Amino acid sequence: MALQRLGAEEVYHACDIEKFSFNTTADIEPLEELSEALAQPRAVESLKFGTGMKKPGFNIFALGPPGTGRHSLVRQTMDKRARQLPVPSDWCYVNNFEDSSSPRALSFPAGQGRSFADDMKNMILEARNALKASFESEEYQNRLQSVQQEFKDQQQKAFEEVNNKAQERGLSLVRTPNGIAFAPLKEDGEVMPPDEYQSLPEDKRKEIEKKIEEVQEESQKVFQKIPQWQKEIRQKIQDLNNEVARYAISPLIDELRNKYGENQEVSAHLDSVENDILNNLQNFMTGGQQGQGGGAGGAMAQLQQQQQGYLSGEDTDMDSPATRRYKVNLLVDNSGQEGAPVIYEDNPTYANLVGKVEHMSQMGALITDFNLIKPGSLHRANGGSLILDARKVLTQPGAWEGLKRTLKSGHIKIESLAEMFSLLSTVTLEPEPIDLDVKVVMIGSPFIYYILQHYDPEFSELFKVAADFDVQMHRDEDSQDMYARLIKTIIDRENLRHFHREAVGRMIEHSSREVGDGQRLSTRVKEITDLMIEADYWAGQNGNQDVGGQDVEKAVEFRTYRSDRLRQRIQEEIERGTLMIDSEGTETGQINGLSVLSLGDFMFGRPNRITALTQMGKGEVIDIEREAKLGGPLHSKGVLILSGFLGARYAADRPLSLKASLVFEQSYGGIEGDSASSAELFALLSAISGAPVKQGLAVTGSVNQFGQIQAIGGVNEKIEGFFDVCSRKGLTGDQGVLIPEANVKHLMLRKDVVDAVADEKFHIYPIKTVDDGLELLTGLSAGKPDENGNYPEDTVNGMVQKKLAAMAENMRQFSQGSEQGGQSESGK
Repeated sequence: MALQRLGAEEVYHACDIEKFSFNTTADIEPLEELSEALAQPRAVESLKFGTGMKKPGFNIFALGPPGTGRHSLVRQTMDKRARQLPVPSDWCYVNNFEDSSSPRALSFPAGQGRSFADDMKNMILEARNALKASFESEEYQNRLQSVQQEFKDQQQKAFEEVNNKAQERGLSLVRTPNGIAFAPLKEDGEVMPPDEYQSLPEDKRKEIEKKIEEVQEESQKVFQKIPQWQKEIRQKIQDLNNEVARYAISPLIDELRNKYGENQEVSAHLDSVENDILNNLQNFMTGGQQGQGGGAGGAMAQLQQQQQGYLSGEDTDMDSPATRRYKVNLLVDNSGQEGAPVIYEDNPTYANLVGKVEHMSQMGALITDFNLIKPGSLHRANGGSLILDARKVLTQPGAWEGLKRTLKSGHIKIESLAEMFSLLSTVTLEPEPIDLDVKVVMIGSPFIYYILQHYDPEFSELFKVAADFDVQMHRDEDSQDMYARLIKTIIDRENLRHFHREAVGRMIEHSSREVGDGQRLSTRVKEITDLMIEADYWAGQNGNQDVGGQDVEKAVEFRTYRSDRLRQRIQEEIERGTLMIDSEGTETGQINGLSVLSLGDFMFGRPNRITALTQMGKGEVIDIEREAKLGGPLHSKGVLILSGFLGARYAADRPLSLKASLVFEQSYGGIEGDSASSAELFALLSAISGAPVKQGLAVTGSVNQFGQIQAIGGVNEKIEGFFDVCSRKGLTGDQGVLIPEANVKHLMLRKDVVDAVADEKFHIYPIKTVDDGLELLTGLSAGKPDENGNYPEDTVNGMVQKKLAAMAENMRQFSQGSEQGGQSESGK
């Protein structure tokens, strides 16, 4: 049976550019939405469902390979949803005057947060000016003088009373650096000098000392009242100051109460601000610098210094210790926002997600307050959407656990990683948690998604919606037209030259090649964009106004050239005979298998010589690669299938008395996959039957136990790899590759291969069964079994059957001879 080889039109699914209604992309409209071209209905509908679901836990995980438009489609969907949502609230942190380590969170309608922060700043500055003016007023000075005079009068009266009592006893009250003392008087009323006092008789001195003790006791009772007077006078001054201060600042604070009175939390905060200013009036007026007073006798000096401090309040710096406590830390400002926010966090560290409390150095120590609280992306996205890269989140310490904890609690609690893991005992801030309402979309690979789903029980509770992105889409006339509009969209976005329709057609063909399927198109927008940018570059180098088909072809060829150093080296070594690959003649038990090597994003095919040797045995097919621990499990599975096929077809009623070995010659690395199992089977059947195999043909495809040839991956690269070998050694017209028939639809071969097929210098043969391959490789008939399961002797299957039968008979005779020899020895 002669198998039909493929024509040039079957090995390359070309784009019919005559069906395009445009000449260049300048004649068509770009896409309004990227989802129109990417044909991701499953992902798009999942995103719409996830964004529309209001219940907790319905966050979204967008899974798919990189470059499939995940970010673009997610952002587009989130932006569309955001425009339909109201602008979320502003959030501020303010001082908690009762417990400064626990700042309070205040919520405002969008735009009012900044207004409140500005109003508070202006109010504080105006309050200091108003207080200064009030304390400088004549009315205040008169009332203060009156209070101070009252204290002076009391003090003076007390001194006069003590002095009178002293004079009645012939003593005088004397002020010394050490305080108050009493001295005796002479008859003329002058204070007696110490030497004169010492010359007095002893009894006279004792009499004077007794009088001094009496006066001291009486003066002590009087002077004991002075501290109480000082306390009373301070209280009166404090009451006066509070009265004046309240009169000065109440109108300013009342103005804010009227403006923000509907917010009870704000009203309560304003009450606390007013009370704190009154309770810390001196600090507020002096910028936090305390006055100094000294001693029991320095009360008036202390009070005067205090008043001087009030009147010197020139500091208008809102960062001074006295005024910083009244500032408003505007954490989230949505004043310029239209709709809900959509935030993409490029660096999702724990602090960047939930916020942090910064510190500043002061006097050699690190200090902090509510003004140093910084927002995270969860704060900025609150009320809208947050987009995260799953891999980045998982690789940042504490970020994944912090995100889960926040989503589960529904509150954003700011704490450091050290606190989270109980590694820090230093007292720090504990800001009031903020209510969270956000839709989180994580973008990652399918591997990450399934790993999380399997190993993290909380993942399925928090991310209940999976948006699965495909790497390919159907290719038909409609999708090709849509692809052209996608190209137009990228041109506008990247500011590229317009593409001629030949260039658009070549882009579509390359897209099919990227997915390895002539009936599909790639959805990897990033790779499409990169190739377009490179084609635009070559158009510029060639002086073309528009990008032509030859520019796209040049971009593809040069991209390959940049990456194919190793491929070229392997081809050179095959041509030089270092790596042994025959492309002419026939050999028994030897065949050219095909494999694919991957170097990053570059794949290429490499021919491999596969050899098989047989001998009498017990039905073993030895995989030398597996024995050397170079073969992977899939490759080993393919070899084991061969034993099943041989036994079922040729030894159903007799033992399979065969021992065979299979090996990839000159292979020094690991081998995985079953795509060479058909080639291994052909080599094995050739070794058993003795029928030589044409070395001008190479084979790829896996085989099942029924002898059917199954589809494999990388068919284009494998064909091109063997073609390059034949081309270097010289095309004879008899060379080619056998591929599974199921792979024909995947063919998108290189132009030089297509040309060789068209010129009948190289051939592609689709095969469905092992028998198809045997006939092509040996030039002999494979043969069909009769009703007894026997094959004609002049066919390949008949030769194999005959050889295996002979091996079985030889094995039987050998076994009988061994048994007879054993019995004779036993008789002796």
